Amino acid sequence: MNKEQTKLAEKILKLKKEKKALLLAHNYQRPEIQETADYVADSIGLCRRAQQEEETRLLVFSTVDFMAESAVILNPDKKVLIPDKNALCPMAAMLPAEDVKLARRKHRDAAVVLYVNTLAEAKAMCDVCCTSANAVQVVNSLDAKQVIFGPDCNLAWHIQQHTDKEIIPIPKRGFCYVHKLFSEGDILFAREKHPNAEVLAHPECNPEVQRLADFVGSTSQMYRHVKETPKKELIIATEIGLIDLLKRELPGKKYIPAYPEAVCSTMKLNTLEKIYLALKNEEPVVTVPKPIMKKARRAVEKMTEITGR
Repeated sequence: MNKEQTKLAEKILKLKKEKKALLLAHNYQRPEIQETADYVADSIGLCRRAQQEEETRLLVFSTVDFMAESAVILNPDKKVLIPDKNALCPMAAMLPAEDVKLARRKHRDAAVVLYVNTLAEAKAMCDVCCTSANAVQVVNSLDAKQVIFGPDCNLAWHIQQHTDKEIIPIPKRGFCYVHKLFSEGDILFAREKHPNAEVLAHPECNPEVQRLADFVGSTSQMYRHVKETPKKELIIATEIGLIDLLKRELPGKKYIPAYPEAVCSTMKLNTLEKIYLALKNEEPVVTVPKPIMKKARRAVEKMTEITGR
């Protein structure tokens, strides 16, 4: 961190202590935010951590909108702040609740599984939620032969490779614009330059990228894999924020971005200054209407029943 960032971080730490607040940051946040946060993880990991902090009533979620909504859903008795209210996930916005309702009408015998990367109103319309880490487990646990899944079509493809159920993606071409940046050529070029490296790819990447990878998994699964693999060189195909985390927490290995410009500009809207102002003013506050919150919570809790976490 530079001097200005260090001063802001000190102010944030002081305010957090005074207000007994918790600062939670996603793996894709800026390095200086990761370093200042109490906890860095994937979206559900952050929500679970918030649940464990029973004495904390103020949460600053340095994430995007659907993640902060999930925090509200799982921590209804706590005040949740998001540093920048414009940190809106484009993929989550691709699946409005009305589209889930229409898909249900069209495929009446199908179960509905939605990625946690959806807005609360959509979550409220599904049978169960999943993460990129447990999507296959959740889908295979269901009795239905058909499963409506959204909003990421690449994650839907990944699930289809590991199940005998028919996966019906909604929308048909829902995607994460950051993971769509990775191409087959990027992986082949990186392999040529680093022949001894292992390739790790997120299941939101295109199928051709997943096929070339040595390991396909969520950010939390990638982290675990890096910790356990004997490989010293790793090509990482996900948002570059994860590489910042890996370098800091698991040093001694070489981390090569499959595409150095894979940056989520929405995630990067959050800054230390905005976190400080959010803590100081206790706004913007994230809210979810109670009827939606109740139904969405049921879908997330169903996931926990299936996976144990």
